[in-house]
Amino acid sequence: MSAAHPFTRGRARQENHSMNEILTPTIDLTALKAKQRATWASGDYAAVGTTLQIVGEQLCETIDLRAGARVLDVAAGNGNATLAAARRFAEVTSTDYVPALVARAEERALAERLPVTFQVEDVEALSFPENSFDVVLSTFGVMFCADHGKAAAELLRVCRRGGTIAMANWTPDGFIGQVFKTIGRHVPPPPGAKSPALWGSEPAIREMFGPSATAIQFVPRQFRFRYRSADHFLGFFREFYGPMHKAFLALGDGADAMETDLRDLLTRFNTAKDGTLVVPSDYAEVLIRKA
Repeated sequence: MSAAHPFTRGRARQENHSMNEILTPTIDLTALKAKQRATWASGDYAAVGTTLQIVGEQLCETIDLRAGARVLDVAAGNGNATLAAARRFAEVTSTDYVPALVARAEERALAERLPVTFQVEDVEALSFPENSFDVVLSTFGVMFCADHGKAAAELLRVCRRGGTIAMANWTPDGFIGQVFKTIGRHVPPPPGAKSPALWGSEPAIREMFGPSATAIQFVPRQFRFRYRSADHFLGFFREFYGPMHKAFLALGDGADAMETDLRDLLTRFNTAKDGTLVVPSDYAEVLIRKA
């Protein structure tokens, strides 16, 4: 399998920036994972995920995915990257640790008559043998794991030597990164929990994957959220997007302050001038060639 853009060669760390400087107190990762699974099982992420389909299509084009490639989609949600790879006649295995999301992805594949193998899997403890896949994909999925180190190790383990790990991850300073910062000010994460946005940070990715990679490339991208209005976006995400759904429930009657902050954020990022909502959100395509 070839790549549409040559990967930049692995280089010495560009910044004196260690993951150990960011992450500190000991945390009960088992409890955190259980909480995260409940969060993503709440609402209906598939409703949100379907609007992001273009991201999976773009990622498969960026890596020049070829027919017959053995592909694993981890933390696949409702299957955007899964379907994109299957449409290119790859041999796809799609996984998530939320059974309801696996079921929704399977429904989509059946509707399009795309042959895909679906399994409930935890990205931090995958059941597949070493070197099982030519390509490992994730779109806005693995970045929300509890144990970043374990997840990165598993992606590397199941990818064959010379294979590709390709992810789409929200960046810290982009719109969704700011949404999570806003939610975190009102509903603080457990002490010691790692920010999902680290997966959209090049220094952090190089820290996790650099020793096991021959090449790492960051490709800046933007996804545009398109909604009727700020009210439409907030209502939709509050109902369907697990992290926001749970945050509003946790705040109860005190949720007004968070809603105000989210409205201010939407106003700041909105580029539409016709009364609708168009919000560009930065993400990075992270492309890793396994050594």
